[in-house]
Amino acid sequence: MEIFATFDDSVFLEAKDRVVVTLSSYNAKVCEPQWFCDKTALSTDDPLEKQKIYKFRGDLAVKQRQHQKALDAYSSCQEWIADNNLTIRRDVLEGMARCCIKLGQKDRALDFADLLSKEASNICHMTSLLLLKVSIYQHFKATASTMSALQQLCSMLPFNPWHWYNLGQTCLHLLEDTITTGSCESLDKRVSDGRAEDKPREAAELNENQIWLKACSCFIRTRLLLRILRQQQSSFVLQRTESTLQTSDQVLRRLSPKESTLQALTEVLSEDVIPDKLREEYQDGDSLASVRVQSFEERWWNKILLTGVLEAEGRDTRTQC
Repeated sequence: MEIFATFDDSVFLEAKDRVVVTLSSYNAKVCEPQWFCDKTALSTDDPLEKQKIYKFRGDLAVKQRQHQKALDAYSSCQEWIADNNLTIRRDVLEGMARCCIKLGQKDRALDFADLLSKEASNICHMTSLLLLKVSIYQHFKATASTMSALQQLCSMLPFNPWHWYNLGQTCLHLLEDTITTGSCESLDKRVSDGRAEDKPREAAELNENQIWLKACSCFIRTRLLLRILRQQQSSFVLQRTESTLQTSDQVLRRLSPKESTLQALTEVLSEDVIPDKLREEYQDGDSLASVRVQSFEERWWNKILLTGVLEAEGRDTRTQC
C-alpha cells in the first residue's frame, strides 16, 4: 500500500530560493502629547487633518469639562467633515448635543437630536438617538418626554431589562413627587413638559393610578428578564443584576400590588419571554426601512388595562384631582 500516493510530487520538491527584498526605511510620525492643541497644528491644507484636530480638541475639552470650548471645537469640526463620513458627523452632532445639555441649552440640544434623527438609518442609530433624548429630558426634568423615549426603547429592544428598569424608576419618581405634593399639580406640570412636538399624547392621558400600574408593570418585566439573564452571567455583571433584582423586589413591596394583580401582570408581560429564545427581534445593523416596531401601548399597555387590575385594586381609572 502506498502511503503517500495521494500527495502531489510537488509537495516534496525543494523550496525555491527566496529573494530577499530590502525594505526602504520608514520614518514614523512622532506626535507630542496633545499635539492637536498647538497653534501650528492647523497650518495644513488637508481637510481630514483639520477635521481630526478640531474633533480631538472637542473631545479633550469635554474630558476637561470645558463644554463651551468643546462645543466651539465641534462646530468648527463640522465644516471639515466629508459628506460621506456619516459616522464622524453623527459622533460630532451627539457631542454638541451633550455639550448643550451641560450648558443648559435644552432647545439647542433637541435641535441637534432632530438632525441626528434625519440621518438615522438603522437600529443602532435609533438606539443612540433615543438614549440621547433620554439624557436631555432627564437633565431638564421633562418626565413625560423621558417616559415616551424609554417606552420607544422598550418597544424596539423588548428584552433589554435596563430600559424597563429605567422606565419603572421614571414612573416611580413621578408617582412619589405626586404623593409628596398631595395633589396632581406636579403630575399635570410634568406630563405637559417639553416642546409642543415632543409632548407624548399617551402620557397626557395618564393619571396617578395608571402611573402606579405602569411602574408595577415595568419592575415585574425587569424581574422576569433579569432572572433569565443571570443564569448566563458572572462576576460584576451578575452582582449588578442581583442588586437590581433586589431593588425591584423592594420597590414592588412598596407599591403593594395584590397577589392577583402580580399574577395578571406577570402573565401579560411574560407572553413574549421565552427563556430559550431570548434574543432581540432586531439587531443593530438592521435597516429602519425593514423594521416594524409595535408601539408600547399596542404590545403591552392596552393588554394590561384590559386585565382590569386597577378596578380589582379598588383604584379609579379616572383622574383623582
